Amino acid sequence: MTHAPETHVAPQADHADVQLTLLQRIANLRAWLFLAALIIGFEVWARADFGGSFILNPFNLQSIAIFAVVPLLLATGQTFVIISGGIDLSLGFIMGLAAVVAAHVINWAGGVMSLPMAVLTGMLVAVGVAAIPGLVNGLLVSRLRIPPFIGTLGMFGVARGVAFLLANGTTVPVRNSFLSTIGNGKILNIPYIVIIAAVFVLIMHYLLSQTRFGQHNYAIGANEQAARRAGIDVKNHLMKLYILSAICAGLAGFLYAARFSAGAAQAGEPLLLDSVAAVVIGGASLFGGSGTILGTLAGAFVIAVIQYGLVFMNVKPFWQFISVGVVIIISVLIDQAQRNYGGGRQSE
Repeated sequence: MTHAPETHVAPQADHADVQLTLLQRIANLRAWLFLAALIIGFEVWARADFGGSFILNPFNLQSIAIFAVVPLLLATGQTFVIISGGIDLSLGFIMGLAAVVAAHVINWAGGVMSLPMAVLTGMLVAVGVAAIPGLVNGLLVSRLRIPPFIGTLGMFGVARGVAFLLANGTTVPVRNSFLSTIGNGKILNIPYIVIIAAVFVLIMHYLLSQTRFGQHNYAIGANEQAARRAGIDVKNHLMKLYILSAICAGLAGFLYAARFSAGAAQAGEPLLLDSVAAVVIGGASLFGGSGTILGTLAGAFVIAVIQYGLVFMNVKPFWQFISVGVVIIISVLIDQAQRNYGGGRQSE
């Protein structure tokens, strides 16, 4: 009587798979781990040097949240673009253009309508104007097949020039008390701009994670040819994508004008790097196909904690650039290792 040979699964293989799964989960949560490590580090530092708390101080929490608002809005639009396999380098000056337009429109509308209606009109016009370079970006990338890096870099220059022309090379002050209340007022000790940003980010999280538009975005980023074969209208999707990204920048420009009661063409120039950094730190791959809004949220707070924490500790501001740059490099290395190790395991 013959018996079929028994097959045994090597315990070592099971253990290796468990380790791989654990490492992948840790890698996916790297932004939150970075954030926790920073908070602990600054908390220890604050208690040692000042005898007080860093993170349990309500003023510090509000300041960090306010620091994060505008870069987070830019990064939200950037998240969609990077997941699709592209990048939008024009966001900084689209934001500046929107801030200048909002300032001019609110000043003009304040003379012919109520202050709240003037602010609403300024916001809608600013977001609408911001959508125009987004539409051009979409045409360049989807219809003319220009690489996103080149197309959006060209729009960076165009938006920059138009913004400075409209601002006449200077800052445009806004005379509207209602706008100032939005930018600097609070409800239940929570700044209005933080509430506005939180609602917007939740909507974008739902759009990316729970809708067909979001699923198509992941599919295009993972494999554009396969997405086409699956019936996805890639051209129209990319068009909508860059318009959405520009709308995020438009809202960021409006909130900048609200916070500072002024519009400035260069308002978003230093924030472009922060927007990309927040997305990368948050776990999105520069190769496309992966990323989340919640990860970007954590990435934006990592940058805000670094920037505010170093100011709080009276460290020279130039260390902010070094610190953020180091975190970006570490995040990219983790993403690269995750892709290589994961790919290697799949091919075994």
